[in-house]
Amino acid sequence: MGTTLAKQVLWDMRKKLRCAVLTGPTSDITAIAKQVIHLFTAGSQGHQNTVLLLLDDVCIQKNLQDAIMKEITDRNITTHMPVVIILNCVHKAVIKQEDPKKSRNVILRAELSEAEKQQFEEKQIEISRSYSNEHKQFHGFNIMRENFSGDYVKETCAFLDVRKKRRPKKSQLLSFLSLVNAYVPGSHLLESQCQAFLGPPDPIYGGPSFEQQMEPFTHLTVTFPSQQGQDKHVRMAHPLIAQQCVELLATAGVTRSDTVQQHLMSVIKDMLTKREITVDVKQNAEWKRDMLTKGEMREERKGKFSRLIQDIENTEGKESKSMCVSVLQLASKKFKQNPFFPQALARFFYIVKTAYSKAEKWAKIAKDRDPNNSFVADTLGQVYKNHLMSRMKVEQSSFRVPKQLGSISAQEILQLSTMAFEAFKDEEWAAENEQGADMQYDGINKVSHIYNNRGLFGYLQVANIVFDSLVSLDKNWQKVLTMEISADSFFISIGQKKLFKYKPLIISLRNEVERKCEFFDGYLTYSKPNIKENEPHYFQTDVKNCYCKYVGTCTPIHSESAIDVPLQRLKEEMAITFPGLLCCLDKGYDESNLRRITTLWGEIKKKKNKKDGDNKASQNFILANIILSKVEAASPMLTPLSSLRSSLERHLVANLSNQTPEFYFLVLLLFWPEEHKKMNFNIDLNKCVLEMQESYKNTYKKHLRSRYLLPLIFLGKGEGLSRLVHRAKIDNLLIEENPMARPEARPDFISQKWSSGEVWREPSVQDLLLPVNGVVRQHRVFAFHENNKYGGKILHFAPVSRLAAAFLEFVIWVHNLSKREVMEQKVSAKGVLPGTWYQNT
Repeated sequence: MGTTLAKQVLWDMRKKLRCAVLTGPTSDITAIAKQVIHLFTAGSQGHQNTVLLLLDDVCIQKNLQDAIMKEITDRNITTHMPVVIILNCVHKAVIKQEDPKKSRNVILRAELSEAEKQQFEEKQIEISRSYSNEHKQFHGFNIMRENFSGDYVKETCAFLDVRKKRRPKKSQLLSFLSLVNAYVPGSHLLESQCQAFLGPPDPIYGGPSFEQQMEPFTHLTVTFPSQQGQDKHVRMAHPLIAQQCVELLATAGVTRSDTVQQHLMSVIKDMLTKREITVDVKQNAEWKRDMLTKGEMREERKGKFSRLIQDIENTEGKESKSMCVSVLQLASKKFKQNPFFPQALARFFYIVKTAYSKAEKWAKIAKDRDPNNSFVADTLGQVYKNHLMSRMKVEQSSFRVPKQLGSISAQEILQLSTMAFEAFKDEEWAAENEQGADMQYDGINKVSHIYNNRGLFGYLQVANIVFDSLVSLDKNWQKVLTMEISADSFFISIGQKKLFKYKPLIISLRNEVERKCEFFDGYLTYSKPNIKENEPHYFQTDVKNCYCKYVGTCTPIHSESAIDVPLQRLKEEMAITFPGLLCCLDKGYDESNLRRITTLWGEIKKKKNKKDGDNKASQNFILANIILSKVEAASPMLTPLSSLRSSLERHLVANLSNQTPEFYFLVLLLFWPEEHKKMNFNIDLNKCVLEMQESYKNTYKKHLRSRYLLPLIFLGKGEGLSRLVHRAKIDNLLIEENPMARPEARPDFISQKWSSGEVWREPSVQDLLLPVNGVVRQHRVFAFHENNKYGGKILHFAPVSRLAAAFLEFVIWVHNLSKREVMEQKVSAKGVLPGTWYQNT
């Protein structure tokens, strides 16, 4: 219904806009972007007109937008009209409730308004006059006229006489068509395939047409020509009719699993493997009241298995689980190159049947079929992790190990965890070199639209279980795993020499955990899944717990350097990294915490020399001063701003083109262009911005490529460090002005304020941030101070497009933009990075 309406819009707008529908393969995003721009310019720059593009794949929309923006930039296109309007139609079985005033989506539900009902009745009279005999079989129209009534569908299909045994082939074909259209609406079979199944016509005298052979079911099916004008397509008249036929057939004993196994074809793939989004409505009233503040009433979740597999499991009695296994096994064996059937089978074995040996077997088969796909590789790690959890009887929601483990030994724990660790490390390697099935071709290389972090996270989950389970057996395991005592002496003391073979794993755990936790430190600080969605609540908790267990407790025995003690103390404060320091205010650290952290970084900076990496220590010391200034602006411990700037300049002059993105970020914070001319420093901000973008590409782009980059520092009023506003300050203002009944609801409330752009309309936020005048041109923000102190120059901010976004967005409040420009570019909501200076010509 939505797609039909969208196509009608395209038809109505065809004389005003250049309308197009995206069909066929969508893997080459760059090629599609080039075609869109070619259509926009009509082959030349002098014939521009907006393209109205219809697509039905929400997954490619973001990548397509970025590719189009890049193409516009590359061609240096200047225009005063929108280049493309993307109309995205997505079919959903369930829809999450949204506030219609804030939503950008138009939701067409299977429900008619009173005016639409009247229009359908009037149309029915017209149709009955023109098609006196056939109009009762116009099922698509009649279903809508009856307001998608289940009674009409049941009455239409009531004549079916279904028998399990000795069914004619037309009944068998009907059952398969029904199954296909019930679970994959819009799919079809070729008429030639259907004709071949029903039986070929007599070679001499011919035979009845396909429609005649399908009587009395003909009116339940639709035959239509393909776009190529060759073989016709066949499908059911309506998905609701298909669903009703499936139910009737199942009641008569013609089960879903039986139908699948008899007619296994490639079209079955989505039916058996595609997990659909469901909506969880089982929430208490108090939770619902809090959710009203963000305009939502239900939470979306992905099903554990495809809808067909779940229906087979729920409707086919005692043998239902065996039938699910049988269907997936048959598909795995018939399609010997496809990795997703054995992957689904492995998941069914370990989740539903808890048969871990069989799950391991099929997970390995899936991995062998596509060894470079990290998402397929993840299943084997999950099998081992869940097997370990089942032996420990771990509560999966919190990964808490019970006090009494039963008969399990340390050797068995280490044996199972070794396999899990190796599987997740393989997955991490595959994710770093992704060539999986969800790849999208960008014109040169295959690039996944997301980075798969499950290997890293799965490793930490297993490490949590191993730590708790071994410590519950013997408390001295804590000192072994944190490397406070040697594994050799411990094994000898407990008489467990057979554990020596696990020594390489044990002595590597602390370093591996620290490395992976530092990755998530930046990953979770700098980004989130998208502008509206937060990370799952357990994610950061599991990472933090694992870090505290292995790293944040004691200094390893092999540490001998004079700076190891202050470094360990910083690890205990979780302030050892740049993103860790940025998060100190979110953790609620007070003056005493931040003074201690700043002092420790000062000690390390003094002890470090240039060869040992003085640059990193210097940049963390500078950031520690910035964070301390946010809670104690007049602290005697703060280093003078001129000294901080001198330190940055010294390192910048020594090595301009080989710095971290964090370093360039500090340069932009402390050498903001407004004050640049007042200082006697030799800093080329133009080069710094370009180097920052290049450094971001080399350091973070691969991992953050699909994620929304969180703005963390804002430009406020004042001078020096006082003009830098941390995001936590704005979050606290929002909470103070909108007190919440439950603290747990605050993160969602704050997230909604940011994602909707409402944060910029708060008077307290407007008073806090510095107004900057500007315009939006070619997907860039050009801003200048209202007093125009730059001697004829304006500030050019980096593109809003992720293609050139730096790792940390320095966001300002841009005003005096037209409402249309702000809405189109989302300048305030997404943030912009201070960029190069350009002559105002």
